[in-house]
Amino acid sequence: MLIHWFAHSAFLLTARNGLSILTDPFDAAIGYTLENVVADVVTISHDHHDHNHLASAAGAPQVLRTEGEWKINGAGIYSIPSFHDEKGGAERGANLIFLFEMDDVRVCHLGDQGCMPSEEAFQKLGNVDVLLAPVGGIYTIGPREVCDIANRTNTAVLIPMHFQTPRLRLGKPILGVEPLLSVVRSCNIHRLNQSECCITKETLGHDRLLVLDPSL
Repeated sequence: MLIHWFAHSAFLLTARNGLSILTDPFDAAIGYTLENVVADVVTISHDHHDHNHLASAAGAPQVLRTEGEWKINGAGIYSIPSFHDEKGGAERGANLIFLFEMDDVRVCHLGDQGCMPSEEAFQKLGNVDVLLAPVGGIYTIGPREVCDIANRTNTAVLIPMHFQTPRLRLGKPILGVEPLLSVVRSCNIHRLNQSECCITKETLGHDRLLVLDPSL
């Protein structure tokens, strides 16, 4: 599977058979421009402008933005309800966690997870091979909560997202990636200086953290 990070929470996951999934596309207000991304499926974790900009995708992909389960071209896709804050959605609303099963790899995209997932959510997630997790705090969980989630799900590879980058503009500045790196010193940390990585079941490894650079 090829994992390409555009910026913020937008990834393009591409399976060996060509199936492509775009997660949480954003509009230009955040300081990056995402346009004409070719994808078969687009997932939306919640309806905020930096996560639901469908105009970023080319053509007419299938859009998944509700709780459910889908089988699409050999991939299993599952969405699990959660919250964007620690007050049951009272401040920033609901959020969907997406779990993708592609090429025998289980990838979890937490969206804008604002609290620890419920026990029911953890049961549905089970073991996770690759965790795409927000680490910037303020609007989402931060480094320590992400580490707790990674430990609970036996995550093999953690890829941080939704952290402060030079061009990112949100309402308030959020944490960069460095606070996370100071918390996970026992992990194998790889700063790739590129926007994508190829992950297979055979190359997962254990307790790895991959820091990607935005491609936009």
